[in-house]
Amino acid sequence: MDKDKALVVFQDKKIRRIWYNDEWYFSVVDIIAVLTESTDAKDYWYRLKKREQEEGIDELSTFCRQLKLQASDGKYYTTDCANTKNIFRIIQSIPSKKAEPFKQWLAQVGYERVQEIENPELAQNRVKEYYELKGYPKDWIEKRLRGIAIRQELTDEWKERGVVKDADFAILTNEITKATFGMTVQEYKEFKGLNKNNQNLRDHMVDWELIFTMVGEKATADIARARDAQGFEENKSSANRGGQIANNARNELEQETGKSIISKDNFLAMPKKKKLENKKRK
Repeated sequence: MDKDKALVVFQDKKIRRIWYNDEWYFSVVDIIAVLTESTDAKDYWYRLKKREQEEGIDELSTFCRQLKLQASDGKYYTTDCANTKNIFRIIQSIPSKKAEPFKQWLAQVGYERVQEIENPELAQNRVKEYYELKGYPKDWIEKRLRGIAIRQELTDEWKERGVVKDADFAILTNEITKATFGMTVQEYKEFKGLNKNNQNLRDHMVDWELIFTMVGEKATADIARARDAQGFEENKSSANRGGQIANNARNELEQETGKSIISKDNFLAMPKKKKLENKKRK
């Protein structure tokens, strides 16, 4: 799931979340901070768990997952997270006048996800609105959305062929990217001056970079099907070949135009540019 959706806002308060096991898991301490306005949400959470343990109940500790979320310093730390169902359980243990409006908000967040599962077009529209608000050009947005669809097709194909670990997905993606552009994802981010952890490389690709990324991933999916690739190693071979096909097309275009399509350009200045445009309009 896109990391740009890893923050949600309730009454101007940011709540971190992470996509895990096909559902959203929310930061418990962030929610406690919202409900209690405590100056030390971590301590409140510790005391809440301890109180229940003393009462012979250890439920709060058992249903949380230790997942890594980004902190204010930009680094990722392990913290207690819970899914929507169990967040409701935590809310019941916290006396707060904000409990009811927060429950309604949380239900809405979950409901939007259900809507998107039933009607994928809604999810696509939300993504489109997100990029429009950030100021991306419309023709770039169309390519980005198409790329998201092709990426989803590829990951679904990998899952059906026995690739299920996030780490394996990352390795296979690097195989395609390396074969297509001569750089891994992390090397490409560094080349473009991006933060390795919290900035999506594809959100900073120019048109041709997006297009050849799509070519590599679409070719990989088709090759995996044609070869009936099973398991990690066979899919890794398909990924390498898919990237090579995209690389061959890239090289041919570069020879014809006399210039590289690999660019240091990024969209880091987009929010600032958008603000300046809004000020001029006013």
